[in-house]
Amino acid sequence: VVVNKFSLLLNVNVQRTGNVFNTPVKLTTGFDCPVCSKFVCSDEIDVHFLMCFSKPRLLYNDDVLSRDSGECSICLDDMVQGDTIARLPCLCVYHKGCVDEWFEVNRSCPEHPTDSH
Repeated sequence: VVVNKFSLLLNVNVQRTGNVFNTPVKLTTGFDCPVCSKFVCSDEIDVHFLMCFSKPRLLYNDDVLSRDSGECSICLDDMVQGDTIARLPCLCVYHKGCVDEWFEVNRSCPEHPTDSH
């Protein structure tokens, strides 16, 4: 199987008179967006990129956690007193480092991806 960023090709071996031929067969056309990680069909690439790259990254307030507060749903580790946290506009709270890494490839809350805060 050969995969590139715009199409998924399957090399089919065709046997004829002792010779083997590689014939690419197109299964699907598209790619996973590097910004939002959604699968995008090739005929929607331009519109999707315009939407994805023009959507602003969420801003958040950072703070130091004053008491233990459950688990970070990004890394699944406990958030404990003294951890630096990020509070998003939807009021979700994560480790600051976790949400910073999340925002390197996403532009929305991990738990509320369709919210437009």
